[in-house]
Formats: sequence, structure tokens, C-alpha cells
Amino acid sequence: MNELQITSLNHKYFRTHLEDSLSLGRPLLIEDVEEELDPVLDNLLDRNFIKSGSILKVVVGDKECDVMPGFMLYITTKLPNPAYTPEVSAKTAIIDFTVTVHGLEDQLLGRVIRTEKSDLESERVALIEEVMDNKRRMKELEDNLLFRLTSVQGSLVDDEDLIMVLHDTKSTAQDVSTKLHIASETERKINGAREEYRPVATRGSILYFLITDMAVVSCMYQTSLRQFLILFDMSMNKADRSNNPKIRIGNIIRFLTLTVWRNACRGFYERHKFLFTLLLAMKVDLQCGHISHEEFMKFIKGGASLDLKAVQPKPFRWVLDITWLNLVELSKLSQFSNILDQITENEKDWRLWFEKDKPEEEELPCGYSRSLDMFRQLLLIRSWCPDRTLSQARRYIRSALGEQYADSVILDLEATWEESDNRTPLICFLSQGSDPSGQIEILSKAKEIEIRFISMGQGQEAHARRLLTEAMAAGKWLLLQNCHLSLEFCQEILDTVTESSNVHKCFRLWLTTEVHTAFPIGLLQISIKFTNEPPQGIRASLKRTYVDVSQDLLDYSNAHQWPRLLYATAFLHTVVLERRKYGALGWNVPYEFNQADFQASVQFIQNHLDDMDPKKGVSWVTICYMLGEIQYGGRVTEDFDKRLLLTFLHVWFNERLLTSDFRFYQGYGLPMCKGQAEYIEYINQLPATDSPEVFGLHPNADITYQINTAKSILDTILSMQPKEGGQRGGETREAVVSHLANDMLGKLPPDYIQHEIKEALQKMGAILPMNIFLRQELDRMQKVLKVVRQSLQDLLLAIEGTIIMSASLKDMLDAMYDARVPEHWRKVSWESSTLGFWFTELLERDAQFRRWYMYGRPKAFWITGFFNPQGFLTAMRQVTH
Repeated sequence: MNELQITSLNHKYFRTHLEDSLSLGRPLLIEDVEEELDPVLDNLLDRNFIKSGSILKVVVGDKECDVMPGFMLYITTKLPNPAYTPEVSAKTAIIDFTVTVHGLEDQLLGRVIRTEKSDLESERVALIEEVMDNKRRMKELEDNLLFRLTSVQGSLVDDEDLIMVLHDTKSTAQDVSTKLHIASETERKINGAREEYRPVATRGSILYFLITDMAVVSCMYQTSLRQFLILFDMSMNKADRSNNPKIRIGNIIRFLTLTVWRNACRGFYERHKFLFTLLLAMKVDLQCGHISHEEFMKFIKGGASLDLKAVQPKPFRWVLDITWLNLVELSKLSQFSNILDQITENEKDWRLWFEKDKPEEEELPCGYSRSLDMFRQLLLIRSWCPDRTLSQARRYIRSALGEQYADSVILDLEATWEESDNRTPLICFLSQGSDPSGQIEILSKAKEIEIRFISMGQGQEAHARRLLTEAMAAGKWLLLQNCHLSLEFCQEILDTVTESSNVHKCFRLWLTTEVHTAFPIGLLQISIKFTNEPPQGIRASLKRTYVDVSQDLLDYSNAHQWPRLLYATAFLHTVVLERRKYGALGWNVPYEFNQADFQASVQFIQNHLDDMDPKKGVSWVTICYMLGEIQYGGRVTEDFDKRLLLTFLHVWFNERLLTSDFRFYQGYGLPMCKGQAEYIEYINQLPATDSPEVFGLHPNADITYQINTAKSILDTILSMQPKEGGQRGGETREAVVSHLANDMLGKLPPDYIQHEIKEALQKMGAILPMNIFLRQELDRMQKVLKVVRQSLQDLLLAIEGTIIMSASLKDMLDAMYDARVPEHWRKVSWESSTLGFWFTELLERDAQFRRWYMYGRPKAFWITGFFNPQGFLTAMRQVTH
């Protein structure tokens, strides 16, 4: 485009750019709009032009502007799925320029070839240009010939010029046709050579779309194609060289995958890092054909959508209902087609295996250990033992990707700074007890660069604006804290950093923010994102602590107690943090322990050793008091939590700590190291997974945590799946849900007949407490039946296209496909883990109520099948008294 003017709605010269483009006849591009457009554009979009002689005019705001020929208006947005109003859609031509999987793959392949086989790519580009030139010549000749034929007068054979044109056209056409044929053969050879490098492009496409899918998990996980392409190009440049193309391709793929994984995980919260890694392993295996899409869906959904009453009855009472439903769904895969019969025939083997502490590490019954690979074993473990799913998933990740992917990514703030430049902000996502301000200040001192701080909030924008201008000019660092409190200023930051002409090369902008749905997407996409949470697990947490510990700190004191006290304090810090993940079992109150507590404790121990009398030694009572009552204990408000913390201190911080055989717990000793590298090496030898007993908890404490975490991960993966169209050639979502809805409607009990209920209650005694309770329960059950029946009927009509698919019906369709209870069903009913269990419970509750009012009060009651169990107990007490 000639003289394209680029602007944005927030640009200070937006109106000027718009008026100039109109009056000079230049195209205008408005970038990064949200779902609402500026009203100043209304007259333009509505084409409310005023004709003045031969010139068109339009009112822009309060000014009348000429609309000159050549003016074009283009508007772009970075929103992934914008919901524009019908009016905007009618006024504009909306074009989806979102990059596709195959489109990106071809784009990345071009980049690979330009780097690895530049001559091949140059030849291909030249060939494309030659083909286009030849086609253009053919078109010109054809047009010229048609013009001659239509304009000839008299006989065609008498027109010598026409005969010459025909002759030239024929010979040129033959020549062009030959060249096009040669070009086609050459293109085929070039494409064959290019295809050798396609695996690199395919892996890059998988990685990019996996990162963009993470935006579904959190609105803050935004990335741009530009950022990804920088990593992609860097990986090709830094991967090990080789003259053998296959080895070189393997090197690039391994380096690219690891680099992108580390960069992506750096910006994810701890609870989402494992989710991303597991998805990465499965996506790679899906692309390679090692696992099928059907197996992938079986893993994330299990038997959640099945009805317990409609499947083969479970053979043994010790098998849980959800386990049996998972196994029934698993038996639909060819590798597990006989598993239900095998369980029935080999009950003893399966029960012994099921009751093991770590069944995933034991021999699987019926020879499955030999016949199944890691992913199929994961399918089996997920079906049988939800609490061991994460452990087996880690084994699968090690098998599919490598050992290094099983460990947490440790934040290296200095390396993160080195990646940035003066126009790339660094954003830290805040969480409980994870403020990075202290670490950023330490880094600035190490780099001898001045840093300024300001905490954002009401009225702070002017001060922040002044500090930003000063820092950009002088090459200082600026840390803006709590930016979620000044979202409008964040948009101004984006414009200032990207558009300012003079920015000192040493300038860096650091921001901290909590998760906020209105945080500017553009700012997130140009920034380096990181989190500062303590990593999960003792090994990862200790490793992070000792990565930040300098050799000067290790050599601080000559006292032989110093290195042991430092390591013990780091271990205590890790334990108090790790207990938080167990909820109320870990701490009765969720305390915000953070790195500042550890640093203050270390500082106190340093001071204590400086003042210590060598003859008397360490005063353990003093250390226990200061750490247990002041440093960590100062946050603890609950008596039993304080008692627990002091117990840890008294058990670990005593004279036994200085002995060679001291152990915090079996497998967790005290290293005898001098250098930082030796400590890191020792820490890397610690167990990858920790038993709850290390933290002073019963082994069963881990079961609830593991089940909840696994469920959360699987539900999140399910929510990330595409919501439209069929799944890899199978039934569409609509067909699956339509079948499920018809099945439910067929099984749904009829509505209660009010006069029959009234007569039955009159016979039993309408004013008796138990019958009043029954009437209340029947009324609530009738409401549930009515809501379920009406919404299922509406959903079927919407799927057929008879009525409009409203937002609530769309949510219901998604929930039913994902085997979740629709939200408006749950609001009028009860909680349930899966849709199958919920519907089974509906039938059982209805059956209990019908038996009661038709045949009289039963001798036994299913109390959890009531809406108001407390009301039942109250009515029963009134009857018995």
C-alpha cells in the first residue's frame, strides 16, 4: 500500500491521522481495537457522505472532511474471538486472518529452508516469480488476440496482422507451456528437498498453538507470533550443527522444544506448568501417530458421561463406581477390549495390585506391563487409581520428552533480564507471597544500575508518567508495582514504550500485576512474562534457594555450624511452603510465607554466630524462639499451627543437627559441601517426588491432594478442546450431545401429578412433620424435572436449527459434551462430579420420593438423597417426641 498511515484509537494524534488520510486519499490502518469502536467512526462506517459538487464530504466529530479517492479504512484487533455487534458486522467486511496450523507450518518451513538451504529457497522464489511472469505473458497474449479478433473487419484470413499475432501467440504459448512444464518438474524436486525439513516446522506449529491455547487457562498467558518466531530462529542458530540432515533436524527439534518449553513455563503459575508439559507430550505423540485422538479423549474424559444403570454391572463391591465407569469406557479401545472379563476372572490379582501404595511402579496384572507402552499404562492407571495419575503422568513425560522435562523450571532473573531490551517490558504475575521486588533490586545493584519503585493505584499515574520519562532518558530501571490497579495507564505504557523515539539502551521497565481480564493484550504480547512462585517439591524448592545463594554467603562464617544451619533453615522454609498445598491438613490458616522470611532468618543466624561464644556454642533455644515466634511464627495466628511450627524447630534445630548421621527424614540428610555447585549437585540427587511423611503428615494426606490436582488438570485440558465441528472425522459435538439428550429424555421420570400427591399426603396425614417435609422435597424435585426436561427439549430444537442457539444453550451443549453438569441444572439441584453420576442420582432420588408417597413411609431412608437432610432430621425428631 502506498503511504499507509498506521494509528490506534488511543494514539494522541488519532483524529489528525484520520482527517489527513480522508483529505489526502491515503489508506488508514487502525490497530488493536477492542470490541467497541470509537463513535467518531460512525459516519464513516455508515457511509453518511455529503455530496458537494463532485466531492464527497463526511462529518468526523465536529469537523467536516473531504473524502478523496484512494481513502481506505482497515481495522485490526488482537482479540482471539471478538464478539462484535450485528451493527458493526453489517457496516464492515470482517476477515479472519488468524494463522492456521498448516499455514503456520508452511511459513515456518520457509524460515527453516532460508536458514538451512538458502540456495534452495532462493531458487524456489525465483521459480515462483518466473511462473507468474510466464502466466502473465500468456494472459497478455490471450487478451491481445481476443482484442484483434473482436476488432477485425472483413475476412479473418485476409488480415495479415491478425495472422502474425496468431502465429506469435502460438509459438509463445508453446514456449511458455514448455517452461511451465519444466518449472513444474523443478518445483516438484525443490518441494521434495524442502519436505525433509518439514518435521521442524511441524514441531514449531505444535508448540505455538499449544502456547496460544494456554490463554484459555488464564487470560494473562498471551503470546505473539513475533515472540515465537524469535525463539524459532534462535533455536536454529544455536542447535548443534551436523552435515547429516537427519541429525541436524533432530538437534533443531530437541533444542527448539526445550527452549520454548522453558520460556513458556517461566511465565506460567506453578499449577499450570505440569499441565502444559503433559499436554506438550501428548500433542507431540498425537502428531507422530503414537496415540490416537480417541485415546486422548478417553484419557481426559474417562467414563464421566456414562450412566451406572445403563452399563454392565460391576462384579465386585470393592470396585468404586467411577472406577467401573472408567473401565467400561476404556474397554471400547482395542487394547483393552477384554479388560472387564479379565477383572472378573482375576479378581485376586487386580485387587492385590490396586491396594499397593504405588501401583504404577508394580507389575500390571494379566501381562499388561509387557503389552502396554507408557501412555496406555497411563490410561489404565487413570481409570483405576485417580490418586496415582500424576505420578504415572510424570513417568510418561520422561518417556516421551526426556528426563529434564520432569523437573520444574527455576526462575533465573538475570537470564530473563539479558533476554530483554529497552522496548520489551518484563511482567511478573503476582501470587500469594511471591513479590519479586527484592530480587529485582538485588539484580539492579549487581548491574550497578539505579532503579526506581512506585506502587500503582489511584492518583499515581502522574508520578509514574514522570518517572517513566526520566528512566527512559537516563537509562534507569523502573518497577511499577500492582499495575492491575491502573489498567488505563498500562495502555499508555504500551504506546509510550513502543513509540518513543529516544529510549536509552540500558532502560528496563519491570511491572508486577495480579490476574485481570481487562489487562491490555498488546502489552502482554510484547513483554517477557515470569512468575516468582516457589516451585513444587523439596528438590525444586531447595534448588531454587541455593541458585540464589552466593558463594560469599556460603563462606560467610568460619564456624562449623554455619553451613548446616543455613541448609536446615532452607529445608524448614521449603517444608512450611510445601505444607500449604495440602490445604487445611497442612496449615489451618493459609499463611503467606515468602522469601523475605527465609532471608530474615538467615540474617538472624549470621548475627547470632557473629556474637556467639565459641565455648558455649549455639543457643538452640534462642534460634528456635526467633524462627518459631518471630520470623516465621510472626505470621502464624492459630495455636495448633504455632505448636506445629515449634515442633519442627525443636526436632531439627538442636545438637543432633551437628552430627554426621542427622536426617530430616529418610532420604533427606545434610550435605557436607563447600561450593554452590556441590550443593546443587547434592540437591539434584534428592527424590523427585516427596512423601507427605517428610512434612510430618500421614501418607493418606497425599491421596486427596493428588486426586484434586489430577481432576483439576483433566478438567482444564477438557475445557481447552475445540468447541466447534467434528473431532477428527468422528461424530460432531452436536450429534454426540443430541444422542445423549434423547437418551436422557427417554429415561427422565414423568412430572408429578399434583392431585395424586395431594390425595396421597391427605391419606398419610398432610400436617404431620414427615409429610410436610416430603411435600417440600417433592416440590423441589418437580422443579428439577421441569428445568431438565425443558432445557433438553430446547437444546434438541436448537441443534436442529428450529430455535436460536442462545448463550445458555451453548454453555449447556459444551457442558454435556464435556460430561459436566450444566450450570443452571446445578443451581436448582445438587453437586456431582460427573454428568453420569448426577443423572443416576436424579433417577434414584425420584424413585425414593415416588415409593414414599405411593406406598407409605419407608423403613429406611437414603438421607443424602434429600435436598434438605437437616430438615429430615428435624422432622424425624418431632415425630419421635
